[in-house]
Amino acid sequence: MKKIKLKHKKKIRKYIFVFFLVFFIYTFFLTFTYLEKSNIKIDNETMASILLKESNKSLKVKKKSITESAFKILSDPLTLINNNYKGLVKPKIKKEVNNEKDTSKEATIYIYNSHQSENYKPSNFAEYSVSPTVMVASYILKEKLKEENLSSLVEERSISEYLKQNNKKYVYSYEASRSFLESSKIDNPSLEYFIDVHRDSLPRDKTTKELNGKKYASILFLIGLENPNYQANLDFTTRINNKIESLYPGISKGIYKKEGENVNGVYNQDFSPTTILVEFGGQDNTVDEVFNSVSAFTKAFTEVIKESVS
Repeated sequence: MKKIKLKHKKKIRKYIFVFFLVFFIYTFFLTFTYLEKSNIKIDNETMASILLKESNKSLKVKKKSITESAFKILSDPLTLINNNYKGLVKPKIKKEVNNEKDTSKEATIYIYNSHQSENYKPSNFAEYSVSPTVMVASYILKEKLKEENLSSLVEERSISEYLKQNNKKYVYSYEASRSFLESSKIDNPSLEYFIDVHRDSLPRDKTTKELNGKKYASILFLIGLENPNYQANLDFTTRINNKIESLYPGISKGIYKKEGENVNGVYNQDFSPTTILVEFGGQDNTVDEVFNSVSAFTKAFTEVIKESVS
């Protein structure tokens, strides 16, 4: 009799265990399906916002990266649900029509990416199918410039879409960005500086620098010598590079001059003497390292242009 009761209890426990296991799997499946259907995704601009928001907090904690701090925002499903996914889906903001121009906020700096798809090491954000591209560096740059009271705009139009619509191959990316440059200048006459943000394709040991215990994605400037007026661009870029070297010695790899067969040779730098091409690290660099380098570049760039107008 006791054996029968014992078998009966074991059978009940087994059923209870199976029930809760099935319930857990079913709940997990429903949650995952709901999140998928909600189309939750993080774009480069949102990622940059999260990184910037968390940067001051994370930098105060020893050996804690910005991405580790920012990832906490994204790692709690309840937080996502309670906040209605705020911060993960780019909000559609209705712009108010204002007939009076606020000239104090007119953008003077245009930030773009001729090669928008160049990406960095996914890091923790891979959990959200995010592969940070050079556009995240552009958005960080925009916010860092804002901290210096400098207004800028980031080009959001798609290079690949332009190429597709015009039946052009990837090699014509600079033609696409040139089109965007020209139309942006027409729409925003106040633009004075034009920054094309890229990343290198070399391995990590060639694209990473360390200064005072902090790791940086190495900075490299590129000048096209087939621009007839390249000297003006070179002079402007040299001033920025020298300023970086004085403030953050060693993190810049200097200025690489290019010309000849199988290279662009101009890189749209004939558009303006203050058009520059800068590379932040390579594909193996983390967002934290890129963040540090963009911050350093912003400091140097700001000092240079402020010296120019003083």
